Amino acid sequence: MKEKLIGFVALILLPSMVWGQIRLENPSFEGEPQDATVPTGWMPCEPGTTPDILPGPWGVTNEPSDGDSFLGLITREDGSFESIGQRLLTPIEEGECYNFKIDLARSGTYTGYDKPLKLRIYGARSRCEKTELLYESPLIKHTEWKEYEVVIIPKFEYNYLIFEAHNIGSSVPRKGNILLDNCSRIKKCTRA
Repeated sequence: MKEKLIGFVALILLPSMVWGQIRLENPSFEGEPQDATVPTGWMPCEPGTTPDILPGPWGVTNEPSDGDSFLGLITREDGSFESIGQRLLTPIEEGECYNFKIDLARSGTYTGYDKPLKLRIYGARSRCEKTELLYESPLIKHTEWKEYEVVIIPKFEYNYLIFEAHNIGSSVPRKGNILLDNCSRIKKCTRA
């Protein structure tokens, strides 16, 4: 009888535990390590976007922080950069507070693309349309994984999120990289 009661309570509480959470498809960027490949569940959003599923290609030997692989995005000397996006299963709502965590690092051995970068995250109403900058990380200089908390409060409802490698506003474009792994679920939060 006690087991049935526990099971019944769990069934009642489970929806409330996941209410307000948005799950990304392939949040750890899993896939067969190879260059110029967009992980399953993601789409390229900038012309010339050829992200890499790592480790392995381009001399990158960092170990994943989660799972078997991670993502590498770069910027180039010609000013071009890489970005990927994903349609959300549930839109993020205007004026609501959301947070999630992501592991970020830099590779010191990305075949010449070794300068530190920032990660920018945009909200979009349609595929790859950068409508609103929601988050910008600090400059990622470290080569070990560190967890970053992302807090966003969108001004509009968005169906897409876009993750972009960003050259820190230097007047001279440079060859840099940023590594991404282990995105958590996006959860509603309370404003501070």
